[in-house]
Amino acid sequence: MEENNTRNFMRLLSDESTHSTLSSDSCEYYQTEIFDQLPSIQASRPEHNRQGVLGPREDYQGGPEPEEFSHGHRFRGPKDKASVQPLRNLAMCIQAKREARHRRKMQLSNIGFWESWRHSQSINRKRVWAQMGEALSGLLLWKHTFHVIEGRFGVGVKAYFVFLRYLIYLNLLHCALIGGFILGPTIFFGRGNGSEPLKFGSNDSFLDFFLGSGYLSRSPVFFGFYTRGLLNFPCLNTPLLYLIGIITILFLSLIMVVRRTTVGYKHTWMVGKRYSMNMSYKIFCGWDFTIQDPNAAILKHSFIWNDLKLFLDEQRFSLRKAQRTLGQKVRLNLLRLILNVLVLSLLGGAFYLIYFATKTSLRTNGHSKWFSLFLQYLPPITITLINLILPLIFRKISSFEDYSLTMQVNVTLVRSIFLKLASLGIFLFFIFTANEGSTQFSLQNKPCRENVFGRELYKLCIFNFLTTFCNVFFLSYPRKLVQEKYPASVLARRLGKQHFLIPFNVLDLVNSQTVSWIGVYYCPLLPLIGIVTLVATIYIKKFMVLRCCVAEQRFFRASNSSVLFHFMLLLGLLMAASTLGFYFYQQLASENMNSCGPFGNGQNVFNVTASCVDSLPDIAKKAVQYLASEAFAMPLILAEIIILTSYVSRVRANHSAIERLKDMLIMSSSDKRFLVKQHATLFRRHKNTQTVRFVAAEENPSRHDPPATHAD
Repeated sequence: MEENNTRNFMRLLSDESTHSTLSSDSCEYYQTEIFDQLPSIQASRPEHNRQGVLGPREDYQGGPEPEEFSHGHRFRGPKDKASVQPLRNLAMCIQAKREARHRRKMQLSNIGFWESWRHSQSINRKRVWAQMGEALSGLLLWKHTFHVIEGRFGVGVKAYFVFLRYLIYLNLLHCALIGGFILGPTIFFGRGNGSEPLKFGSNDSFLDFFLGSGYLSRSPVFFGFYTRGLLNFPCLNTPLLYLIGIITILFLSLIMVVRRTTVGYKHTWMVGKRYSMNMSYKIFCGWDFTIQDPNAAILKHSFIWNDLKLFLDEQRFSLRKAQRTLGQKVRLNLLRLILNVLVLSLLGGAFYLIYFATKTSLRTNGHSKWFSLFLQYLPPITITLINLILPLIFRKISSFEDYSLTMQVNVTLVRSIFLKLASLGIFLFFIFTANEGSTQFSLQNKPCRENVFGRELYKLCIFNFLTTFCNVFFLSYPRKLVQEKYPASVLARRLGKQHFLIPFNVLDLVNSQTVSWIGVYYCPLLPLIGIVTLVATIYIKKFMVLRCCVAEQRFFRASNSSVLFHFMLLLGLLMAASTLGFYFYQQLASENMNSCGPFGNGQNVFNVTASCVDSLPDIAKKAVQYLASEAFAMPLILAEIIILTSYVSRVRANHSAIERLKDMLIMSSSDKRFLVKQHATLFRRHKNTQTVRFVAAEENPSRHDPPATHAD
């Protein structure tokens, strides 16, 4: 018995596997037989038979490079890609990495000098780019803060702060463009002779900074400051630079937002509904054993705990959804229809209230200064209150519709963003179409509609930030103090624990950025004001999250919601472009519209561009006229059709490739289970053979006695 135990221990040390009694020919035959029995090969057997038999078996005996095979077919390309990867990034044991390094040295010795030099330079360039990427990622602002927030509150709350940081970078780009196209040339070349002096007057007061009037209306903040100066060439003047700067801001914003939206959607689409967390990896391999700081260990523990909790919650909802009967589905759909009708009724009432508040705010004559200030801020107050109350009602309604937590967040986001954008659109439409004879549209007896529009959007931006500040320090923080000092009181129990509501906070950011895009034409320094307010918002929200809020009991996956965040931002950008196009249409329709700023003396956008085109040479003029004519529309449409067709074809091909790769992953796991089963079967067979030989040797001991003992 002791001998048998010793043999089992030696089997665990793989001595028997290294010193096999089988010949090389039998091993090669056995490997070929096992390879033909794999589930992946059996599944692709008809296609395999059509394409022919594989080459020599020594191609398969490479071991450390399994990337060369997939379903029994050898690839040509991935070998080069894997050969340039650093050895530390390859999933191999130490001995395999040594062999891979030796093979690379042999490959370099077999090629020429220039090929070897190009190969080494390619590897060095990739390493430099990787190091530069790591260095730039270390320069991201508030990286440690977001890491702490993710550990305590999950990836959803972190996605909000990442989105907020992205808006700061976007507004920084806007400020650089405004400084280069608008503010810089105006300051360098000076303003027109009839411009108002930039100094405090006797009628200026502190309230002007809240109303956007007085000194602030004469400052570079608003449209009226940028008048024609010494820069007055036909195709290089202040109006054209102003227009080019605004269009460049909107165009670059469109490219950046569309890129972020498509990248996130591509990731979500590739993951698809078949995504599931690798639980064994999270449980057995998720921990980082190099952590030495206790705080870092707590954060890592929170990451894993949040992921597991999210996965179990999704699986619980999927199981409950699969168990619904037909009657339950019919009742649920009927309930959702009734709740959607209720949502539409609430939206209609909110829009009428905004219309009434905007109409009332234009009547400021005959009132005191403070009451007039209240009337001018009545539309922002109304819009803010509606956007504060109705999303909470939408959130409560979505809880009765029996969606998953991620779906509840997305439904609330869609309804709330429609509320915010539609309310802002109604307000702007009424302001644009209001009577020019109103007191709101006169400034020192000179009509300047652009400054009036800029003041309204400036007040919206300022009031949104004041709302955020007051909500945190006058509502959330006192609520937290009551819960800490008087936890057993009736008020503390009624208020309950405070959570960070991601949909509503994201909607506030989208609303603020939409206001910034709409107002950048009428208030060019609005992105700079937006940067200041967004940076302050990061610290205010950080204080709110870490000091006043507790973690949600249910988490949602942030990948789909991040795509929705950027899609809502794209809707806000399209709304800003539509508003600017509507204003240009108004300028074209109104022939006698006088304007201040760069388009003074009855000029507009169309006059300035037409005079620039007329000053061009004949060839350039004909080219511009051809590009603007209907004759260019047909080739443009054909080119768009070809490009869209190619992209659709690529999407379909990539979708098919992704599905095949997913099937390959499933088949590879089946191959592993098959090999483990075969290994266990062979091990039991080998063990039974040894047991039978040992029992036979004990039953017939005379056959194994030495000759000397037999002689005795």
